[in-house]
Amino acid sequence: MKAGLVGYAQTGKTTLFNALTGLSVATGAGRAAKANLGVLKVPDVRIDKLSAIFKPRKTIYAEVGLTDVPGPRTKGGGLDSATIQALREADALVLVVRGFEGAEKPDPVRELSDFAAELILNDQIVVERRLERIVKEKGHDREKAALEKCLAVLGEGRSLRQAGLSPDDEREITSYAFLSLRPLLAVLNVGEADAAAQLPDDFAKTAKDLRIEGLLVCASVEAEIASLPKEEQGEFLASMGIAEPASARLIRSVYHLLDYLSFFTVGEDEVRAWNVNRGDKAPRAAGRVHSDIERGFIRAEVMKYDEFIEVGSEVRMKELGKMHVEGKEYVVQDGDILHFRFNV
Repeated sequence: MKAGLVGYAQTGKTTLFNALTGLSVATGAGRAAKANLGVLKVPDVRIDKLSAIFKPRKTIYAEVGLTDVPGPRTKGGGLDSATIQALREADALVLVVRGFEGAEKPDPVRELSDFAAELILNDQIVVERRLERIVKEKGHDREKAALEKCLAVLGEGRSLRQAGLSPDDEREITSYAFLSLRPLLAVLNVGEADAAAQLPDDFAKTAKDLRIEGLLVCASVEAEIASLPKEEQGEFLASMGIAEPASARLIRSVYHLLDYLSFFTVGEDEVRAWNVNRGDKAPRAAGRVHSDIERGFIRAEVMKYDEFIEVGSEVRMKELGKMHVEGKEYVVQDGDILHFRFNV
């Protein structure tokens, strides 16, 4: 699963992409009109604490994919086919909106509303075309009913996130990858003077009304932080009045937008965070580690992170009866420390 980073021209989208991924993609007129792929390492203090206890040879953070999507060059011009295709291939969307001064005065609320309207219009066109064809076919009653429900909402200028679709409805329309149904995070990119500010009330309200999460960042500051050695970043943040890089909050927001949670595997060789979808069961989590472990899954030995940190060792967890043995129906919880038993 991956998130798509999108935005109109001159929003600082690719500058933010570089700061998040550590890449050096060309920005502005120098960038190629193609999608760029990167990987985000998910900051997690729990991994740091586990690593301090086990002192492993390797410490590995959870990762998510991020695509820098070539966005529409101008507002109101519609989304071109390449942008639409790249957005459809993403499981969640991150829209970068300009909140800093430029050649034109920024209007972030309008920009957010315009982009949301573009997604709604694109979905409406898809639904109308499909309904035109489906009336001539038989055996699609449930799909037709779901699409008619979607059309009613889209026709009111509302996104499918606001439609209150049932799980059955969503299953009927999943193949269409509707853009206004995608989880969406709106990132307001501000100037350096506002890097420590809060999200403006009008922008936060618009995002909430559209069922969109909102976050404020300063891409230029994030780029500067990313370029510094680790030992100098804390001092720089303190001088800016910032507790942690906004990029860390953004990455965690993307992680949750994708409906991921983390479980951990621990040992002297490696302490590692793995991502699974919320609701996944133990065998699926085992498959994240290795397909053979999922295929030969027998059971999972489970420790809760908070309990482990309080107790301090696996031996004591066993002695206190806090290491639980779970089978194939166990639903993995965020922060589980798992040992898998398997036989292939």
